[in-house]
Amino acid sequence: MSSTFKGIRPTIYLSRLRTRSKFALTVSLAPILLVLCISVPSQTLNIKTMYRPGDFKLVYRNEAATIVTDPNDFKVVEIAADDLAADIERVTHKTPAIVNDIKTLRGQAVLIGTLGKGGYIDKLAKTEKLDVSGIRNKWESFLITTVKNPFPGLDSALVVAGSDRRGTAYGIFELSDMIGVSPWYWWADVAPEYKDKLLISPGSTRGGEPSVKYRGIFINDEDWGLEPWAAKTFEPETSNIGPKTYAKVFELLLRLKANTLWPAMHEVTRPFNAIEANRLLADDYAIVMGSSHAEPMLRNNVGEWKANKEDYNFVTNAAGVTNYWEERVKENGRDENIYTLGMRGIHDSPIQGTKSQAERIPLLEKIFAVQRSLLSEYVNPDIRTVPQIFCPYKEVLSDYRAGLKVPEDVTIVFPDDNFGYIREFPSVDEQKRKGGFGVYYHISYLGRPISYTWLNSTPPALIWEEMSKAYENGMRRFWILNVGDIKPGEIGIELFLEMAWDAKKWNINNIGRFLTEWAAREFGNKDSEEIASVVYEYFHLGFQRKPEQLQWYIPGETPRKSDLTDNEVLSRLRDYDDLQKRAETIYARISPGKRDAFFELALYPIRSAANANQRFFAAEMATRNLETDPPWAKACAIRAIKADSGIATDTAYFNTDLAGGKWRLIMSPEMGPGQWKSMRSTPPDLSFSALRGVEPASLSESVLPSNNERSEDEQQSRPAKGFDEVNGQISIEAEHFQAKNGLGGFGWRVIRGLGKTGDAVSVFPSVARTFSLSRNDAPGLEYRIHVKKDVEFTPNFYLIPTQPIAYGTGLRLAFSVDGRPPEIVTLDKDSEVGGNKWSYNILNESTIGRGHPISLVRGDHLLRIFAIDTGVVLDKVVLSSGAADDSYFGPPETAVY
Repeated sequence: MSSTFKGIRPTIYLSRLRTRSKFALTVSLAPILLVLCISVPSQTLNIKTMYRPGDFKLVYRNEAATIVTDPNDFKVVEIAADDLAADIERVTHKTPAIVNDIKTLRGQAVLIGTLGKGGYIDKLAKTEKLDVSGIRNKWESFLITTVKNPFPGLDSALVVAGSDRRGTAYGIFELSDMIGVSPWYWWADVAPEYKDKLLISPGSTRGGEPSVKYRGIFINDEDWGLEPWAAKTFEPETSNIGPKTYAKVFELLLRLKANTLWPAMHEVTRPFNAIEANRLLADDYAIVMGSSHAEPMLRNNVGEWKANKEDYNFVTNAAGVTNYWEERVKENGRDENIYTLGMRGIHDSPIQGTKSQAERIPLLEKIFAVQRSLLSEYVNPDIRTVPQIFCPYKEVLSDYRAGLKVPEDVTIVFPDDNFGYIREFPSVDEQKRKGGFGVYYHISYLGRPISYTWLNSTPPALIWEEMSKAYENGMRRFWILNVGDIKPGEIGIELFLEMAWDAKKWNINNIGRFLTEWAAREFGNKDSEEIASVVYEYFHLGFQRKPEQLQWYIPGETPRKSDLTDNEVLSRLRDYDDLQKRAETIYARISPGKRDAFFELALYPIRSAANANQRFFAAEMATRNLETDPPWAKACAIRAIKADSGIATDTAYFNTDLAGGKWRLIMSPEMGPGQWKSMRSTPPDLSFSALRGVEPASLSESVLPSNNERSEDEQQSRPAKGFDEVNGQISIEAEHFQAKNGLGGFGWRVIRGLGKTGDAVSVFPSVARTFSLSRNDAPGLEYRIHVKKDVEFTPNFYLIPTQPIAYGTGLRLAFSVDGRPPEIVTLDKDSEVGGNKWSYNILNESTIGRGHPISLVRGDHLLRIFAIDTGVVLDKVVLSSGAADDSYFGPPETAVY
């Protein structure tokens, strides 16, 4: 920072423990239009570098326009204005001054303020030089516009006006985004491309109101990443996750237009409210604080409940528990919070003191009343104005389904199944309740059947499919995302929060462009298509089987090998080899200033996933061939050991040298030795003592199958004439239909990027709807097939394992061949989350429905598939005579991989 800037306004506040980053990479700054605007006037602002008369000179001829704020404005406005000045310096190496008084200013200035604070923004509105009708009395909305002759001495101004304190902050950070500063400039080391000038064409743009009122992230399972990094690298003075770390989290949230945080809550982390500076900082940054589904009333039970665990029991110790809650509400009631109601165990376990649901439901209703009385006393007597949520997580959802009465003004937040599939959707009648609904979603999870806390492999297309479905079905009040350690979940976090801000930005027609636009912003247009392509393929392969879930059995079961043959394994490993080489080629040619960001956002996840697969499957092949072909087994063993070493090497680089040592201890591919054994994969045994002294076979590229040896379903592109029988089966990618029909505004659409071997299809709009075959209103798909000889086929329908929009119906579709009466196939009607069938479904990312066998004669036939319910996502159809299995999905009986 320049001395001029520091002399006018200090940018580091001891009370806020704010820091500035010295780490810099580059990102493209092509002239761009704002893409997050909900409503815009006729001429939209854009950034450019060629001057035309009338342009606002943000930075021009080595001078930066002065930033003007009001001293009576909110602290978050002051913070964001400081960050804007720093962002302008990052781009241009010119630092704007920040002042509170415009009397001595001449020429041009950036005027920042919040409506209703009596500052320059209100004065401009009063004199009708600024039209704020589009944001006044709106929630978290902003206006960025150019104004001529706003005040005496000023020829023009760039005005950033907010409807409230967060609206102003969002407007400021929107301007930062416009000039080329990524929201991830610090958390992923994506720094902007240098520009010697920044000019803004005359015009206006508005943002807000957001699609979802409360939206944010949940830091969870931080034991092996965020906590050791904060405690020993970033914030050793606190020896934990504290205000310095939370300041960076809060800034990220504002840059992503989020407003809510569930803070880290494992026993290893000091409770958020145990450090007073944390609470004060949250208010400075205007972040709405909450607590997880298991932590009512802003309490961190594992760190703050000091009595015996058995006493956390509302049946036997109602007074003690109530006093515990009262203490926190009394301390924090003046802050902006969203309160979690209800009660579970100390840490993500069922409530104590009840033996049955019949006892639990009235107890929870009594607890609601007690908690709301505390909120009435210490927050607001009008309880309807106090933001409250109830999250029926895990076993509590059955209580809600059984008739648990939740107060009308409380937001009901339905969870996913911890693996990306939302468990419940409100009916049309339920959507009328005043408190509305929300979603608790995961891209990281520590739990059964097998955890995934290392790499983010949830495809953007799945996040879009589930969250757009939630929004369409009225879940619009509260969205929270379990992000683990934040890193390496950057891509998933961004899409989730972009959708929460503007649910209409990404749709069925453009979701396939999300990664390309993301790559262009972070790395520039030159390599954006190729970067998007490799990241897309990373998610595609990871969706087939997550890198943390490669074993083919659930912990506690008898270990068994995967169902893949050596050729199938080698085909998968070849795909990862090709992907890794493409990513390394980009890394080698990308400019040095972008390499850290590329390593964090793309290369490390890709190479780690590739090595995880190499380690697991090569070790399995070595074991499988130990007695029959020792040289081949030895070659596979060497490959597995090398892959394991590769993971260790890349992780060590991440934790030591990357970005000058900035991320030391942030990354861990495994939990601690012996931890959580019942909910994690067992690492492969790489000792291979039986192979000592064996000379390995050559494991060259020639060993891998050629393109001709790929399975038939892999080779098929969209056929013009139909699908042929091959070795006793007909394999059909669902998106390769020859015809479709839509009725009543509903129709099948392809979801690009969601599917195991191709794309998937579903019916849109995704609002709850059941179709009738008798009324002929069911949207249909048509596939032409060719049979080589008379045969009896069993139809198998492979679906993405979503949960039904209407609980209890199962996933239903129908099929017909050659105009025969349709047969309805129902999947997972009785498959309860947590059960064995569900466990294998989500590990395989697939669930299978089977129709009755059908006899076909040699020749051409027409297969038609009908939607019975919306929410069904069809991935693949296999007609099998029993002579062969679909190699990429395994036998229909087991539905593996």
